[in-house]
Amino acid sequence: IRACAPAISCRPICNWSAQARWVTRCCKLSTNWGIEMSYVVAVIGATGNVGREMLNILAERNFPVARVDAIASRRSQGKEVSFGDKTLKCQALEFYDFAAADIALFACGSGPAEEYAPKAAAAGCVVIDNSSLYRMEADVPLIVPEVNSADLAGYTQRNIIANPNCSTAQLVVALKPLHDIAKIRRVVVSTYQSVSGAGNAAMDELFAQTRAVFVNDDLTREHFTKQIAFNVIPHIDVFRDNGDTKEEWKMVVETQKMLDPAIRMHATCVRVPVFVGHSEAVNIEFEMPISEAEARAAFETAPGVLLVDRREDEGYVTPVECVGEYETFVSRLRADPSVENGLSIWVVSDNLRKGAALNAVQIAELLVRDYVTAPRAAQDL
Repeated sequence: IRACAPAISCRPICNWSAQARWVTRCCKLSTNWGIEMSYVVAVIGATGNVGREMLNILAERNFPVARVDAIASRRSQGKEVSFGDKTLKCQALEFYDFAAADIALFACGSGPAEEYAPKAAAAGCVVIDNSSLYRMEADVPLIVPEVNSADLAGYTQRNIIANPNCSTAQLVVALKPLHDIAKIRRVVVSTYQSVSGAGNAAMDELFAQTRAVFVNDDLTREHFTKQIAFNVIPHIDVFRDNGDTKEEWKMVVETQKMLDPAIRMHATCVRVPVFVGHSEAVNIEFEMPISEAEARAAFETAPGVLLVDRREDEGYVTPVECVGEYETFVSRLRADPSVENGLSIWVVSDNLRKGAALNAVQIAELLVRDYVTAPRAAQDL
């Protein structure tokens, strides 16, 4: 299913008035920052949804690699994955020597990250971890490059950098340009999160249940608390004592860590029967007045954002159009008259890309541009 998804991309957007800017900005994103040195990059969890996207994006963006090592569990050892026009054979994580790599992109969950990320960091390999394990630790920077790239300097404390939650990443990309001009007081967000955020098996479950409905078979449920086909589930991750889920808590605390701890925020996270692409309905209250025109101008120049907001049929972006794209799309910009200084927006992004793999590679790009200027592992190739 995931292999077919990139074919369903946002190409119709290119026919709109934003065509020239969209093409220009996507081309800029795919540069390699003028870097001439090459690095050894290990992708941990290379057979999963996010790991495969990391390999795709490293190739798409011409990241300066001397070698890419595809790493997975022992049961996936020898399995083949694609990196550009090359085929890589997976190595087993438990036997991998991190001293052979400059950067490790972890896409393997909190369990393996807890065991192997410190080992990699101690071996001198910089870890960019996609799990939730290290995000809220004070000595680990939590980074979205368009939002708080300056915080990356703190990575040397532990040699570990955290990638945010997928729903948080696209949210803060959209909030940052508004916060810069009017200071956000409060955010209320409802998410519509695709099943790919729960992994390959979750995607398979949506497909199997959808088929079962059409052929009148029994529905089996393994990865979701309720039927996901033709349904929505207001429950992602475990419940906390206050009634929030952990996913909702992560959105709040991660936004505060990266953008501003003074922002008050409330989230409701919902799983929807979409394969790829997270959507968010976001209501924002500001400390000072901000007009729709000012917000529109801020989005037009914001890195990583593409405003697609025409008040007509199809004048907005949905998950189908965002698959395979780098940008965080903003639509439905409008004033909220129920509060003073309020705006509402609709935010959509490919959760496997900006929500995970793309953000990790962008962090790696910043690392080799500004910090890891002398590849150590590549010298021995």
